Amino acid sequence: MNILISGGGTGGHIFPALSIADEIRRRYPEANILFVGAEGKMEMEKVPAAGYTIKALPVSGIDRKNPIKALKAILKLAKCMRLAKTIVREFKPDIAIGVGGYASGPVLKAAQKAGVPTLLQEQNSYAGVTNKLLAKKARCICVAYEGMERFFDADKIVLTGNPVRHKLLECNATVKEAREAMGIDPDKRTIVVIGGSLGARTVNNAIKAGLEEIGKHADEVQVIWQSGKIYDTECREALAASGVKNVIQMPFIANMDIAYRAADLVVSRAGASSVSELQLLGKASILVPSPNVAEDHQTKNAMALVNRNAAIMVADANAVESLAPTMLKTVTNEGLITALSTNVSAMALRDAAAHIVDHVEEIIGIKK
Repeated sequence: MNILISGGGTGGHIFPALSIADEIRRRYPEANILFVGAEGKMEMEKVPAAGYTIKALPVSGIDRKNPIKALKAILKLAKCMRLAKTIVREFKPDIAIGVGGYASGPVLKAAQKAGVPTLLQEQNSYAGVTNKLLAKKARCICVAYEGMERFFDADKIVLTGNPVRHKLLECNATVKEAREAMGIDPDKRTIVVIGGSLGARTVNNAIKAGLEEIGKHADEVQVIWQSGKIYDTECREALAASGVKNVIQMPFIANMDIAYRAADLVVSRAGASSVSELQLLGKASILVPSPNVAEDHQTKNAMALVNRNAAIMVADANAVESLAPTMLKTVTNEGLITALSTNVSAMALRDAAAHIVDHVEEIIGIKK
């Protein structure tokens, strides 16, 4: 069979797409899987590294505040529609799967026009514009949150959860082993701060502002701080100047499975993949939603947890002032950590990739 998967732009779109592809390949080793992504985006690196073929479209977001950039994006979109039509005609997919991101719109639209059945995977609690437009002709919409009937036809919705990286779920290290592997004290309460694969400016500024306060708790608390590559130098210099010894800063954490296992508390943005990872791993968290996303969907993702006492939220605008004190207050409250961990674990939807591929099989007529 021929499977077309489109989307990307961030790890939040790419990792679910790769998990779905891995599950298809596990069941059907001979399946032809083709990815289509956005030129210059991280999927062009991550997808080939995972062993899959990918084609690029010169697509970009439409900047509504800049008419010239908006016009250029619209002209690119017309070209992308032609390219997407060619890809669909030549590849002859049995199904097209859209995971969100710039490239998914042209590709899924071209597939639908060609009569190819489509499946959408919506990661967030607030549906994106592209998926809302594509949903009218989609055969199935796989979601991670309840209440998505306000965006999609109820009879098309399937609650599957978000696929996450298999490696995170397969970690067998104990907490002690994980902390030793990260080069930290195995007996101290541990906070892991992550700002996504590219880092998060506000989160980094909040940690820099709180270094002195964090240093005062060196006897009981330690922090692993992933700053992101582009903020590496400034964060490393700020930490060195502070003289604080209970914080380890690094541009990127390669072994997130080990870092998660080491953590009592995780500080993170509220992207859909991050939230799903926290749920599946049962990790207490403080979420700092990014304000720079469509429809403020990260706040909505975070509030889905906060409303069930499954996470704490610190607004981006308040983070520099209040994130560090909130971190320290939370991680030293064992009862609160336990409650957050228990409640977030109860929200987890497991085996999402397997459930999504079950629906792929159903759509293209494969009988189990």
